[in-house]
Amino acid sequence: MRKEYLKLEKVEGPLIVLSNIQDVAYDEMVEIKIENGETRKGKVIKIDGDKVVVQVFEGTAGISTHNASVKFMGEPLKLPLSKEILGRTFNGIGSPIDGAYQVISQNKYNVNGRPINPVARKYPRNFIQTGVSAIDALMTLIRGQKLPIFSGNGIAHNELAVQIVKQAKIEGANSTNFAVVFGAMGVRHDDASYFMRSFEAAGVLDHVVMYLNLADDPITERISTPRCALTAAEYLAFEHDMHVLVILTDMTSYSEALREMSSTRGEVPSRKGYPGYLYSDLSTIYERAGMIEGKEGSITLIPILTMPNDDITHPIPDLTGFITEGQIVLNRELNQKGIYPPIAILPSLSRLMKDGIGADYTREDHADLSNQIFSSYSKVQDVRSLAQIIGEDDLGEIDKLYLKFGRRFEEKFVAQGSGENRSISETLNLGWKILSILPKTELDRLKPEMIEKYYRGKKE
Repeated sequence: MRKEYLKLEKVEGPLIVLSNIQDVAYDEMVEIKIENGETRKGKVIKIDGDKVVVQVFEGTAGISTHNASVKFMGEPLKLPLSKEILGRTFNGIGSPIDGAYQVISQNKYNVNGRPINPVARKYPRNFIQTGVSAIDALMTLIRGQKLPIFSGNGIAHNELAVQIVKQAKIEGANSTNFAVVFGAMGVRHDDASYFMRSFEAAGVLDHVVMYLNLADDPITERISTPRCALTAAEYLAFEHDMHVLVILTDMTSYSEALREMSSTRGEVPSRKGYPGYLYSDLSTIYERAGMIEGKEGSITLIPILTMPNDDITHPIPDLTGFITEGQIVLNRELNQKGIYPPIAILPSLSRLMKDGIGADYTREDHADLSNQIFSSYSKVQDVRSLAQIIGEDDLGEIDKLYLKFGRRFEEKFVAQGSGENRSISETLNLGWKILSILPKTELDRLKPEMIEKYYRGKKE
């Protein structure tokens, strides 16, 4: 029989402290009843001898040391899951906020899942077509990959995430075995509304599961939101053989919530005030994506984070880059030019791209074309720097062609409409068309037979 504790020792921010507690476990769920009849949830975040610190999800407003009772539930936060979660919206701890019923299921799943065992992982190979040329050609997304989007405040990362969700085509996936799990942490109400409207307008809402923690929701709940989302994704992928695309935004809000909770607990801070375990904490989220041997389903993860001051060396993007398999970096300068999506080509990459492209997956010229575009666009940056010093009129003819290639590449290849869905063949053909601005002698990353087959000569 579970004991009910009638007196708290201390209430501090979102935390309550109890003394003389026995037989409790870290991460154990807690039920808090206030004398006005209200019930709140919490979890154990610290055990020090017989003292226990509990984090209250809904906050401690209205709770004092004498007006609340606490009962320890004997289990961690668990979600009841069934396929009825598709098309539903929940808060950050899995309670419905769409006005409908709580999902009823005999199976409840611990949200604190474990990263996939490396021995059990299946190597990701299959190409996912997003319809976005810059991604498909140059930083290809592979099924089962974790590929973050590094953005900044005010840049069009939400629009890009919605476009990927609407247009993503996964080999072997159809309307019956494809799902999207969307986890939002600390987002504004208008952003949450934008995602809902966009998914509904695209007709994909019936296979989207949303876990929303809004900016004015408790930060305590924010820490559980990505774990709830990934638990739902694991259920759909590995128990129902579905291909699941997980979008998590904004991982910066999550990390700041982690920093605030760490400070409240009195832990020693590390870089920029973030806890020293930020790396391992992020890895417990990112490493839950992938594929498992013997299972048909897959989890492909696209976390979005806004870089403070557009600083890619900030701890959050820095540590994320170590854990994930590449990154898509959005550029403020391109965004200000009106180029959408404003993807910065040179700092972006996909580490799994080489194993998911080529004749068996996309086209035989894909890898070489990608290498040549990176090489030529890198030369464009050198020529632009030179032009700022000596003036564009004094450049050589080849350098002027590089400038022309750079402008055409940004305006025609990188830039595309938010509803424009390009096939991989259209993307690669467009790449060849723009590369053909340059003379053949400059295409040193391409095989002669490729140039012979696809080069189009100089075209205006």
